[in-house]
Amino acid sequence: MKKSIVLATAVASVLASGVAAAELSANAGIFSNYIWRGVTQTSDQAAGQGGLDWGHDSGLYVGTWLSNVNFANSDDGYEMDVYAGFAGEAGGLGYDVGVLTYQYPVTPDFNFTEVYLSGTMSIVTIGVNYTVDAAAGNDAENTLGASGYYDTGDLYVHGSLDFPVGKSDMSIYAASYMFNNDGKTYSNGNTYGDLNYNHFGASIGKDGFTFALDKNDIEGGNADNVRFTVGYSKDFEL
Repeated sequence: MKKSIVLATAVASVLASGVAAAELSANAGIFSNYIWRGVTQTSDQAAGQGGLDWGHDSGLYVGTWLSNVNFANSDDGYEMDVYAGFAGEAGGLGYDVGVLTYQYPVTPDFNFTEVYLSGTMSIVTIGVNYTVDAAAGNDAENTLGASGYYDTGDLYVHGSLDFPVGKSDMSIYAASYMFNNDGKTYSNGNTYGDLNYNHFGASIGKDGFTFALDKNDIEGGNADNVRFTVGYSKDFEL
């Protein structure tokens, strides 16, 4: 969810740049949890995050974003995302299309890359992300013992309502994650159970402060617990 906010901010700065031919900005924040697509990426621990974005008034933008991660109570270093895209508006419909790669330098077998497309009309945004490439640790069909769930062909469909509430900004969102490996057993012995899941949540923010609630329907353990996250982030023009 935090990453979505960063991307949305980058796109908004591109659309609002107008006078300037291009601009460079940075963002930094600290959060009580790193929730990505309804799932904690830090084993319910705090996260420090930040990034850089460059946007041109043509609609072109590129950026990078980092966060610490901790999967299954093991130290997995950090996540570094790199993305590029094009955002604009046609007939009252805002659009954003691009490519986003997730890099884990400490555990590179988890790396994967997506293409994405979203559209915004008034307060409604609907989008889709499709995984186009996955590193060996995610390639269950061709790599014996691959433990990553993310694989080529994964599909993430999401929607949100974003609107002001008094002097605050409110977002209500829901999404469905559909994995290529869901329920599959490959000839190399890799077997996966029910991986697909849905999640929903809401966040409210003001002056850089954010409070969010997230819930998913993943079965087993405490993965589907309701999670509350608080955080503060700030943008800087460079």
